[in-house]
Amino acid sequence: MASNPPARCCTLGVKHDGEATGKDTKIAGKYDAYVAVPPQDNAHNGVGILILPDVLGIWQNSKLIADQFAANGYTAILVDLFNGDALTLNRPANFDFPAWLSKGSTGDNPHTKETVDPIVVDSLKALKTEYNLKKIGAVGYCFGAKYVVRHYKDGIDVGYIAHPSFVEEEELGAITGPLSISAAETDAIFPAEKRHKSEEILKTVGQPYQINLYSGVVHGFAVRCDVSKKHEKFAKEQAFLQAVTWFDEHLL
Repeated sequence: MASNPPARCCTLGVKHDGEATGKDTKIAGKYDAYVAVPPQDNAHNGVGILILPDVLGIWQNSKLIADQFAANGYTAILVDLFNGDALTLNRPANFDFPAWLSKGSTGDNPHTKETVDPIVVDSLKALKTEYNLKKIGAVGYCFGAKYVVRHYKDGIDVGYIAHPSFVEEEELGAITGPLSISAAETDAIFPAEKRHKSEEILKTVGQPYQINLYSGVVHGFAVRCDVSKKHEKFAKEQAFLQAVTWFDEHLL
């Protein structure tokens, strides 16, 4: 793997203050989603971003991120990858993460490639048909990063991922467009050896790529860091600017 499977650290973090300004909706007629639309005088018409979240799905922090992309001119659609079974913040130490991935909370709602891939494919189609988007960037945090990497072939033009989990080397080697990665200094899911292996793979792909390493932060910082700590807030803000700058350069 180019990154390890998700674990309890993928749920740890802090809820951020702010008022979400987008709206809850459905995409492809069946999946819960959240959409943030830019002001018309600042909109990149025909260009949008699909946000594939971490295991917490559509919640306060991810909505605020979608709003930030909209404030920078991008129609942003955040989709539920878990069929209503996203996790809540700060799971206990004994939480059985592998069981949740393989069976879901109810035992019959797995969160595997077989169930997540169709959600992503349908969402990408809907961005073109429902929102009239001609060019699509995709953002993936932790769990969602794998599905950004997997779905260039289904309509992703440019990708950005932060602290990715369980990305396969073959998936990374098959991307067909630019990819930017934000990495944490301390991250058991995307440690230094996996980061370096990803660099080796990306060198051979022939697409523009970027890997930025942020010191003093841990897995999940781009979504769930403690913004009351100056260095964590700085890293989160810089990771977001990394994404926006990447899309401004390669998507517009």
